[in-house]
Amino acid sequence: MSAGVIERGTAASRIAGFGVAAIILLLAVAPQFLSAGAVDRMTALFIYVILAAMWNALAGFGGLVSVGQQVFFGLGAYFAIRLANAGLNPFVSLFVSAIIVGAVSWPISLFMLRLKNGEFAIGMWVIAALTHLLVNLDRLIQGETGTSLISLNVYDASMRRVTIYWLALGSMAALLAILFGLLRGSTGAAIRAIRDNEDAAASVGVRVTGTKRLLFVLAAFGIGVSGALWLATSITFQPKTYFSVQWTAYMIFMVLVGGIGTFEGAILGALIFFLIETWFGGAGVWYLIGLGATALVFSLLLPRGLWGTLEERFGWRLLPVGYRVRLAAAAVDPAGETASSAQTKTHREKA
Repeated sequence: MSAGVIERGTAASRIAGFGVAAIILLLAVAPQFLSAGAVDRMTALFIYVILAAMWNALAGFGGLVSVGQQVFFGLGAYFAIRLANAGLNPFVSLFVSAIIVGAVSWPISLFMLRLKNGEFAIGMWVIAALTHLLVNLDRLIQGETGTSLISLNVYDASMRRVTIYWLALGSMAALLAILFGLLRGSTGAAIRAIRDNEDAAASVGVRVTGTKRLLFVLAAFGIGVSGALWLATSITFQPKTYFSVQWTAYMIFMVLVGGIGTFEGAILGALIFFLIETWFGGAGVWYLIGLGATALVFSLLLPRGLWGTLEERFGWRLLPVGYRVRLAAAAVDPAGETASSAQTKTHREKA
């Protein structure tokens, strides 16, 4: 005989929740103790976490694999430049630009979500390439020469650096919280059902198109925030840099290494990418070759990524967004008395 127990939150996940809150609070006061270079590097880490989480939400949970998400990264920076040039406060323009990116992504989704699998992936890359060309036509941008967010230069450098750090930290925390809440609710269950079998999900009443569009717009908004924040850290804007496919390649790398389809995996992958970049980023082309080789090794040997493998082997679930079933085997002795076995079998997480 066996008894099944459906669970989501565990003692470890509750402790992890308090741990995450404590880490966020420590990071909030960290600029008082960090050097200027360290503050800049931590800001980059927060942006990487946002990028990884958004692509993982789209592809890992929603099954919408895209190689053109750089379009929203570039547009986030472009609209921030445009808004600041129109006279809006540069810090305010960073987030207004992300809202515009989210709004722009809505009509894009109307026809892009009609495409499936590889067609969707390549279609997004085409959208990114066309958008890059259109941005180049803007006289303010001056083609590939680019321009700068010069309105930020009126602020003191140290104050500007710390403000951008806090904005990046707050954006990361808020977006992760929104995504976590979305994936834990009924919408999250619908998202995973669509990923697993779109027709079956539709047959039980899931609003397939509306759910996919919600996820698409949220991912676009988050990546738009990342693009605007990256602009704030670098000041300069060159279309070929911000609309480069390397940004999506970085997202894919982080998610594959950390663990696609796991909430913790995207965060872990961003941290690993950040460390690799910090240690080997100056190696030039060998750095890029190393990233590609690492992604290939993980795809072959650890297809579920680091966190996915740990979760599968040891049942680790620190930030669970779905349910899983634990089966406790029961053994019957010759005298007819039943004793529950201490061993349990953990099945894969289910919506």
